[in-house]
Amino acid sequence: MSSYAWILKVRPGYEEEYKHRHDELWPEMDAALRASGLKSYHIFRHGLDLFGYFETDNLQTTIDFLKDDPVNAKWSEYMAPIMEVDIDSSTGFPFLLPKQWSLDQ
Repeated sequence: MSSYAWILKVRPGYEEEYKHRHDELWPEMDAALRASGLKSYHIFRHGLDLFGYFETDNLQTTIDFLKDDPVNAKWSEYMAPIMEVDIDSSTGFPFLLPKQWSLDQ
């Protein structure tokens, strides 16, 4: 299992709407995330900055699944007006942060 992180932004004034939409995450979106292989997926917010952390056994399988999933496409369209998303053109996925250090048990 490998861990990954990303940083995105909420558009100003949409902080509560972002939280509301995730509090009421569509069951089919939850199912798609799980089917993609995501584990321990967490999103944190500081001001307008979002920090996402997740684990997966195979990053490419996860990316390929989500890139082709119609539910994920619909969710992305739903979220687009309230977020600033910077996509890595080589993966079709948000830019992933390189791990700098880890305290493992």
